Amino acid sequence: MELAGARALVTGAGGFIGSHLVEALHGLGARVTAMVHYDARPDLSNLELAPQGVRDAIQIASGNIEDPFFVDGAVAGQDVVFHLAALIGIPYSYVAPASVVRTNVEGTLNVLEACRRHRTARLVHTSTSETYGTAQYTPIDERHPLQGQSPYSASKIGADKLAESYHLSFGVPVATLRPFNAYGPRQSERAIVPSIIGQALTRKELALGSLTPQRDLTFVDDTVSAFLAVARSDACVGQVVNAGSGVALSIGELAATVQRVLGTSLPIRHDPDRVRPERSEVQTLICNRKKIHELTGWEPKSNLEHGLSQTAAFVKAHLERYRPAQYQR
Repeated sequence: MELAGARALVTGAGGFIGSHLVEALHGLGARVTAMVHYDARPDLSNLELAPQGVRDAIQIASGNIEDPFFVDGAVAGQDVVFHLAALIGIPYSYVAPASVVRTNVEGTLNVLEACRRHRTARLVHTSTSETYGTAQYTPIDERHPLQGQSPYSASKIGADKLAESYHLSFGVPVATLRPFNAYGPRQSERAIVPSIIGQALTRKELALGSLTPQRDLTFVDDTVSAFLAVARSDACVGQVVNAGSGVALSIGELAATVQRVLGTSLPIRHDPDRVRPERSEVQTLICNRKKIHELTGWEPKSNLEHGLSQTAAFVKAHLERYRPAQYQR
């Protein structure tokens, strides 16, 4: 479908990827409604960091993805919905699994039902590479078994299957994008890349958990371009497609690369508080991106060192967001 001039709703628009997607859609000429989570703070989360011209041009829908009436009203009249709203913290899912299920599963159900009712022309649903669990083979393609190795990943598997069911049962034109590990400016300090950068800039050592898990890191600009490519592609409707670089490195190798980019050389201290339960840790994630390339032509464009440099520049400029005080020990 054509995105220029389209009425586009982005759920989770205040999030890391969502805020970048809102900017990209605005740049293409879409009429964007940004759904953000309502709370007592009068701010737009990461959208506060978008250019003023973007914030002035978009519509804001402030509410809760768990409220079906609110979601229905936000979806009404939209041509395309990008569903990114989710609770994504894996450690949080260990202690608050019901909250994760309500947001990720019931919230997705609300979006699907609203798109069904309003006959939305296109829905792009966001999955995660965590649904695969530890790789049984690499690179991981879309036929790989799904494994719920955390309550978070189980909730996303449930959401993905709901999306599949709404396509097969009701003909909802949904495409599921399964990004591998996105990183870049605006990402929370809870994520591994900004955590390492923030520590390297403010501490005398790096406190990390397991150094052996391997991750396929994709710069946020490339992840956003995958969302746009999938939305445009009729061939992706009813499909699940991966988006990743196809290259993985261990957390230890990532820490070394970050330090090389920053020009630091700090020792690494093992922090047991950063280690997942043994059977919940996903050891290897490496993307097979053949399917999305065949269906849309999408390829990532940013190399790792460029992406890390961009991320480091953002962290340096916004150290207050990365809780520097907690690193001073």
